[in-house]
Amino acid sequence: MNTILMMQPQGQESNPWMSMLPLLLIIVVFYFFMIRPQMKRQKEIRKFRESLAKGDKVVTTGGIYGRIVEVKETTIILEVAKDVNITVDKAGIIKDMSDVQQR
Repeated sequence: MNTILMMQPQGQESNPWMSMLPLLLIIVVFYFFMIRPQMKRQKEIRKFRESLAKGDKVVTTGGIYGRIVEVKETTIILEVAKDVNITVDKAGIIKDMSDVQQR
């Protein structure tokens, strides 16, 4: 076996950090463009759900529009029509009506 082919050229030393640099750069870019924005979005959604109050108009993940009648610890009583109330989990509320374009 020819050992000259396996050896590095003279004058160049193997730096383990230089070989890891592309992988580290990919991880940093992945964090700033994907993980960090997702964590920020989840924090905003959690804050929104904690701030829900009686009388707020909201939309559920299933597309049901309604007005909050009562807020409990993990659920919300939602009025979807006159005298028609449904119980919805807080995690099922996605946005308030101020985000929806008026027609």
